[in-house]
Amino acid sequence: MFKKILISAAFVLPLFFAGTALALPLVTQNHIPVCPGPVAPGTTRCNSQVVVNSKGQPNAGTLPSGYGPSQFLTGYNLTGSAPGSATIAIVDAYDQPNIKSDLDTYNKTYGLPAFPSCGGSVNTSCFQKVDQRGGTSYPRADAGWGLEISLDVEIAHAVCQNCKILLVEADSNSFANLLSAVDTARNLGANVISNSYGGSEFSGQTSYDSHFNIPGVAVTVSSGDSGYGVEYPAASQYVTAVGGTTLNLSGNTYVSESAWNGSGSGCSGYDPKPAWQHDTGCLMRTVADVSADANPNTGAAVYDSLRYQGRKGWYQVGGTSLSSPLVAAVYALSGNYDLSHVYGSASNLHDVTTGSNGTCGGSYLCTAKSGYDGPTGLGTPNGPPAF
Repeated sequence: MFKKILISAAFVLPLFFAGTALALPLVTQNHIPVCPGPVAPGTTRCNSQVVVNSKGQPNAGTLPSGYGPSQFLTGYNLTGSAPGSATIAIVDAYDQPNIKSDLDTYNKTYGLPAFPSCGGSVNTSCFQKVDQRGGTSYPRADAGWGLEISLDVEIAHAVCQNCKILLVEADSNSFANLLSAVDTARNLGANVISNSYGGSEFSGQTSYDSHFNIPGVAVTVSSGDSGYGVEYPAASQYVTAVGGTTLNLSGNTYVSESAWNGSGSGCSGYDPKPAWQHDTGCLMRTVADVSADANPNTGAAVYDSLRYQGRKGWYQVGGTSLSSPLVAAVYALSGNYDLSHVYGSASNLHDVTTGSNGTCGGSYLCTAKSGYDGPTGLGTPNGPPAF
């Protein structure tokens, strides 16, 4: 079953005519989960959504469709260059065997500089792939998680083009293996660790929180793609839970954002509220903290040559799996990795005040409002200073 998002005609996509960017109504497109659920207890699914055709088949073309580096950089007022050396770790399940060559294609298509594989220098801007133990015994390939990996790696690199990208592939989509991969990312010196997956909350989840408690390292987690409701590990008090929006641009220029109706949010049933979170409608941990583009209709152009449902090429992909690596890269651009700093710098974010992701009596837990709210958190990037 595919999901259809209804979008107001006020939302726009750019049309270029004689060098002038014009605004047209946003065309609504169907999309499906890249990693369908539900999942078994103790496991997760990726939080990405791919645009499909009228037959429910993923659109895969020979040319990009969706936002590219210039849209995200200009739209969110970013330079694309970190002030010093920074490593963004991407933690995902299974293997994408073609990821380096696919990243090369992405860079060539968008005119980005060549991005080498890592050599001996730990400070070099380069790409490195390891298994969950830090070696090269990669897990089996998986087409769904492979598309997720392509999204995460390409977006992180598009937003921070001089960062080292470290891909850590877990043996499976179990919490045990993914958290082992998080540990490896930490041990290999990552400054930011992006996690674009989640599962239902469970009574023992706080016993896993120590894996995310890494002082001096920002850990981003997608909030989920099923609307109002909380996932783990987004509920962990030690992570930056990243919700989703619809990013409306005119050309590359920011116009507005609204809460994406698939964005996960709510009040955790198990994790305590962090000291820096002060909303009063939830006595426990509230999701999300910040947000970024996630609506597949304003999703990212992603290149993936590992066949997904028999297709390969350029896809348009959204979900909070897009917003997590995007925010991870903004952390790297700022050079600061402390979530409590973000809570003290909300005035530097785009405050998203419209849209909803479900039914909660109209409260801020599922409805975008001025200031903090569940679906969009404190807001979206407007340059690096908030981070």
